Amino acid sequence: MSRLRIAFLNAAHGDENTRRNFRRELDADLTEFDVTEGHLPNSFDFDAAVVSGSRSSVYWDEAWIPPLKEWVEVAIESGMPMLGICYGHQLLADVLGGDVRDMGEYEIGYREVEHIGDSTLFDGVEPRFVAFTTHSDEVAELPPGAETIAENDYSNHGFRKDDVFGVQFHPEYDMDTAEEVTRGKELSQERIQQVLDGINEENYDAACESKLVFENFTEYVRNANELSAD
Repeated sequence: MSRLRIAFLNAAHGDENTRRNFRRELDADLTEFDVTEGHLPNSFDFDAAVVSGSRSSVYWDEAWIPPLKEWVEVAIESGMPMLGICYGHQLLADVLGGDVRDMGEYEIGYREVEHIGDSTLFDGVEPRFVAFTTHSDEVAELPPGAETIAENDYSNHGFRKDDVFGVQFHPEYDMDTAEEVTRGKELSQERIQQVLDGINEENYDAACESKLVFENFTEYVRNANELSAD
């Protein structure tokens, strides 16, 4: 089978780490669109779409967000499989009718997440796993008909509705990205240092298990394509 063609909707405001990380982790031909600059696909001729993280919130009044939501909504209606990471997770939930809110606190660092049930997105991942997290918004209410597939003591960390998947954590992060993002947060120096102390080889190696969500998603898309071709 030919390589998957994925629309990579990059909402990271030009951050080079995001481009590097997703291109490394996704086994597919990515066509990248800087959605924060208003760049969106002019068709839905892709096998799937992936929405990255962002420093923005889905409920902010920024000019690029409504067109992105509109494109995503039509893509979902067309049957295109979707994967959202952090901001992307929240955006997909919002578009599908869920509720995204400010948590009033920050989750950041390598933390435990638990996946629930038998979602294909977590095939091969231990029920309790380590992942890097950095967010102050959450999917407070799932979209109608969606199911929780991951969570921890802070918030929902994964949902699925039909061919749409979202995860709140960052499976794509390497240690350099985790450190750079942490140093840029407006948190107390004590809190920042605590997180930096946890950015080490042991925690990173543990978190690499969460990268399986990318492999599982692309395998899901390939299987969906084969079924539709029959």
